[in-house]
Amino acid sequence: MSGPPCGQSESLDVDGRTRAAHAARVTLADLLASVSVLALLVGAMLVTLEQGHQAWAVGAARVEAQQSARAALTWLASEVRAAGEGMSATGHAAISVAEPTRLVLHVDKNHDGVIAVASETIVWRLDKDILRRDTGGGGQPVINGVRALAFAYFDAAGAPTTAPAAVRTVRVTLSTRADHARSTPSAGLGASLTTEIRLRNR
Repeated sequence: MSGPPCGQSESLDVDGRTRAAHAARVTLADLLASVSVLALLVGAMLVTLEQGHQAWAVGAARVEAQQSARAALTWLASEVRAAGEGMSATGHAAISVAEPTRLVLHVDKNHDGVIAVASETIVWRLDKDILRRDTGGGGQPVINGVRALAFAYFDAAGAPTTAPAAVRTVRVTLSTRADHARSTPSAGLGASLTTEIRLRNR
């Protein structure tokens, strides 16, 4: 008569009990405890995922605000620095309007001694929360989400001035916020940058 090897149960289980006997031992309390543990694990994973998403959104908003401000300031600084180019002999003003949120500068690009071409007069101004640049074809948006724009003007001695012809240095302060914020925590993030620009041709 053949049978299972010595020490091996016919039920193929280590304790020799049938499957029905094991099933009877799983109570409702066991099931509830298992579901509770699973719910805790899933909840912890969701919280971790949400925190990671918020951290990413905050970082992306901060980078966006800083990059926008830096790009705008770089462009603005290059044009302020070149103001008055080709106009030394004519005596024309490099800057004709020096206001707290509006700057009008001139560059004689074709060196003909007159400012006649539309692109030779450049206007930088703040329009609500948009920084605009106008060269005669209407104010084109440079960056959105501008919280504040402030121009400060200084003469050759470094003293503050409001006379456009006396301006030799322009200090620009630009504050921006993330224009494409994807969450409430990132909506209020921004950057504030300040730079001083010396007019190269005055």
